[in-house]
Amino acid sequence: MNRLVTLLISIAVVSSLLSSGTLASVKAATAVDSTPSTNTKTPIKHVVVLFQENVSFDHYFGTYPNATNPPGEPKFTAAPNTPSANGPNAALLSNNPNGNYSMNPVRLDRSQAITCDMNHEYTAEQQAYHGGLVDKFVEFTGPTDKGCTDVAHKKWVMGYYDGNTATGLWNYAQHFAMSDNSFGTTFGPSTPASFNLISGTTVGGLPRNQFNDDGTPTGIVNGTVVGDANPKVDDCSGKGLRMQMTGKNIGDVLNAKGITWGWFQGGFKPTNTTTDGRAVCGASHKNINGTAVVDYIPHHAAFMYYNSTSNPHHLPPTSVSMIGHTDKANHQYDLTDFWAAAQGGDMPALVT
Repeated sequence: MNRLVTLLISIAVVSSLLSSGTLASVKAATAVDSTPSTNTKTPIKHVVVLFQENVSFDHYFGTYPNATNPPGEPKFTAAPNTPSANGPNAALLSNNPNGNYSMNPVRLDRSQAITCDMNHEYTAEQQAYHGGLVDKFVEFTGPTDKGCTDVAHKKWVMGYYDGNTATGLWNYAQHFAMSDNSFGTTFGPSTPASFNLISGTTVGGLPRNQFNDDGTPTGIVNGTVVGDANPKVDDCSGKGLRMQMTGKNIGDVLNAKGITWGWFQGGFKPTNTTTDGRAVCGASHKNINGTAVVDYIPHHAAFMYYNSTSNPHHLPPTSVSMIGHTDKANHQYDLTDFWAAAQGGDMPALVT
């Protein structure tokens, strides 16, 4: 499967940032609250889940801990006795079966941080996986966008970075545990992957079936979500297919147990409001290529599909101290709310 849907680093992320001084203000703020609220067996108070979009494990860590270290790029040298990751071995790097043994993995350098978007649709990924042979990625999951379908671009589906580009991630791996044998349990794009993350199932979509104009199924088939329709009740979903999810998610479970939590997403905070009170999510930023991209992507907002955990009008929390608790924001926040909670010493127990 050609995607790593989650990068779960738990408390390690927060701990490493604090120790590095990156979040020095957080360290100072949280140090005040040293008394645990419950008698836990471990000192972990917060779990942070970073949800990585459309990137395979091998794309970042395929050759870990061995980096090429060419001149002009940050050098990475692993600590002695660093264990290797379960990635491509010498045979897979030099005689890979993909492309009928004509397309070996290719190293991408720092100048190639922006690539064409690979095809990560539900059917394409199953075809690429080829019943477990995992040898059809070039044929089915290469880029399909205009200007990206030639051989030079299609080989990028076999591309990987090493420690000279993914330097920060490789340094994290030097200090914390890494799950190199954790595999996704569903095919397809962002939306079904996010449901799998927060509820453990992609079943429960409404309407039970969605179709393209030509009658072919898309989005939902017999209640199983396979596409990227936007949340039905989200003011910022815009035009196009919409859907909602039924059933229970982890947010419902945490609420029932009285555990604080929140989903934090860039661009969630409205930039304007229409005359009828609907939120407008117009925030954007330039990526490293200098291209302006919209911050908020509705089909990435997993909890917005469930009536029990949605915040249709993107309402803000009533106060910083209420972030993580149930109020009008209903646990759905902008990324700036995360930093406000962290700096105020009020970070929820679970952060996604």
